[in-house]
Amino acid sequence: MGEKPKRFRLEGVDCASCAVKIEEELKKQGFESSVISFATKEAVIQGDVEKAKEIIRKIEPKADIIEKDDYESAEDRQEIRRHLLLIIPSLILFFTGIILRYYYGIDNTFVFSIFALSYVIVGWRVLKNALANTLRGSVFDENFLIAVATLGAFAIKEYPEAVGVMLFYVVGDFFQDLAVNRSRRSIRSLLALKAEYANLIKEDEVLKVRPEDLKVGDLVIVRPGEKIPVDGTVVEGSSTVDTSALTGESVPRGVKEGETVLSGMVNLSGLLKVRVEKELKESTVSRILELVESAASRKAKTEKFITRFAKVYTPVVVALAMIIAVVPPVLLNQPFSPWIYRALVLLVISCPCALVLSIPLGYFGGIGRAARDGILVKGSGFLDSLANPSVVAFDKTGTLTKGVFRVTRIETRNGYRENDILRFAAMAEIHSDHPVAKAIKEAFGLHEDSLKVDVESFEEISGHGVRTVVNGLEIVVGNDRILHRFRVEHDTCDVSGTVAHVVVNGVYAGYIIISDEIKEDAHQTVRELKELGVRKVVMVTGDSRVVAEEIAGQIGIDEFYAELLPEDKVRVVEELERSKRENEKIVFVGDGINDAPALAQADVGVAMGALGSDAAIETADVVIMDDRPSKVPQGIRTARKTRNIVWQNIILALGIKFAFISLGVLGEATMWEAVFADVGVALIAVFNAMRILR
Repeated sequence: MGEKPKRFRLEGVDCASCAVKIEEELKKQGFESSVISFATKEAVIQGDVEKAKEIIRKIEPKADIIEKDDYESAEDRQEIRRHLLLIIPSLILFFTGIILRYYYGIDNTFVFSIFALSYVIVGWRVLKNALANTLRGSVFDENFLIAVATLGAFAIKEYPEAVGVMLFYVVGDFFQDLAVNRSRRSIRSLLALKAEYANLIKEDEVLKVRPEDLKVGDLVIVRPGEKIPVDGTVVEGSSTVDTSALTGESVPRGVKEGETVLSGMVNLSGLLKVRVEKELKESTVSRILELVESAASRKAKTEKFITRFAKVYTPVVVALAMIIAVVPPVLLNQPFSPWIYRALVLLVISCPCALVLSIPLGYFGGIGRAARDGILVKGSGFLDSLANPSVVAFDKTGTLTKGVFRVTRIETRNGYRENDILRFAAMAEIHSDHPVAKAIKEAFGLHEDSLKVDVESFEEISGHGVRTVVNGLEIVVGNDRILHRFRVEHDTCDVSGTVAHVVVNGVYAGYIIISDEIKEDAHQTVRELKELGVRKVVMVTGDSRVVAEEIAGQIGIDEFYAELLPEDKVRVVEELERSKRENEKIVFVGDGINDAPALAQADVGVAMGALGSDAAIETADVVIMDDRPSKVPQGIRTARKTRNIVWQNIILALGIKFAFISLGVLGEATMWEAVFADVGVALIAVFNAMRILR
């Protein structure tokens, strides 16, 4: 089963525990990588899809698996109407029965008929599902438990309570569905990035086509107010674009000719002509959607524990209910009715849906919230790990610094002026694409077509620099080693930073300092990490020790490792992992291909997604879409808030259930209270899980 998993919309699965049963059965049948998520209403199937559908329908006959191309469907609205058409008449009959009971008594046939009719209208689907599930051998699902409890209440002539509990259950389930659907829509709205169409330029006319139909090299027009359909380069026009859906950054960004624009950005002002650089399936928007949607398949330990716990919890409580219904009346010679009532209370409480639903929904909300902020987390397990980092290690270039070199200082010697040194260096480097050469040419304002340069000879000396004859002048540009190689007299050997010494006709003219700019939020990032309790912030870089020491001192890094090869970075991460305490995590943040091994080695690998390499993004567990290191502490805060909400839900659900189990055993809890301990707690947990989105 090596093919790519397929995604489907899952309809007709009413409870979270049913989704768990389907997933477990699929795994028993060999679908190891398949995932059923009640929180996202999604099935991810890897393998024979038709066989998987048969297995799903065998467990849940009314389940419907459809192609997942549109999240919003009329099915949801129809389901709401169906619920209301059952609930409203049943409520009217229920209150009519309550009133008539006071006039005619509980044993009156007419009163019984009113209650029975109310019960059947609202509860027939629950009864039907309970019978179908029982015939298939599934006796511990919520439909069976509620059906047995309420029919048992009828048997002991607790008619109002039987109908009231069924009504409360169905109404609670209805509001729970509304809340869950609202949560799904909120999360999905964060990812509503796809453009619905693209304006393709073809033979002097503009055609409206699907983004999927665009090919690399096509030209598209993006008008103000439209979404950019695929990743591309602006070839004509300038504008401001809204990048908030991708990066979480609220301030619009200016783009002009020659700059890259990403799918999902919204054009705000000018008309843009864009050349397609990536097809839709390779574009940023598709990568984001795939990363967030696949996150549900990577479950946290807490989710897995709750799933295992729920499988044990329900049978234990049902067994306890059976003991209470039989043992005390037999041994103590007491009437069966009150003890059966206590057992029925326990049956209602034994449903595990509050736990099974609210925990994954909490994680899903946390992943959605992070996506809104431009932080893509590939699974709830990584979100859990991100909440408790002890050491955060950063790559330097492109992560803490911009990876863009600038001339920051020029020192002159032997009567040369600053502009002379820049001009000679730019002439020597005119045909070079090296970052240092680009920085020198940019500082001088030199373009290849703006100055006629006659290059008579050119020699690149590996690890030293270049020697060239330009316009009759011999110019040498390079590091300190090149000065010693050609025995050039100079008074400076130890210069911090990246340095380009310039020699003209054998005379030392001076040197140029080229620095990689530190990102504006780098210092803030280190400060916030320490405020969050991170024990150590380190920097690992392939750059020189002198440069690394200077950058580390400026932004407050605790420790740095310099002059590293990719395998050395892995070794550093391994050393950090050996020194960590139990339950602590190592986070590594990088952006380049050479960072991919270290990203894979760390507990949590964080890649810069805007400028980062594809290898780094594929390897990482978390992707930051706008390359801002300050998103790392922001992601930690989101992870901690998510973890807190998940544990609040666990404590709430277990605490209330165990409290009502105790009260039920002692005969102090009614079925009304028991159904609150089931449906009410689930509803509270769902609303609590939704807080993360605000």
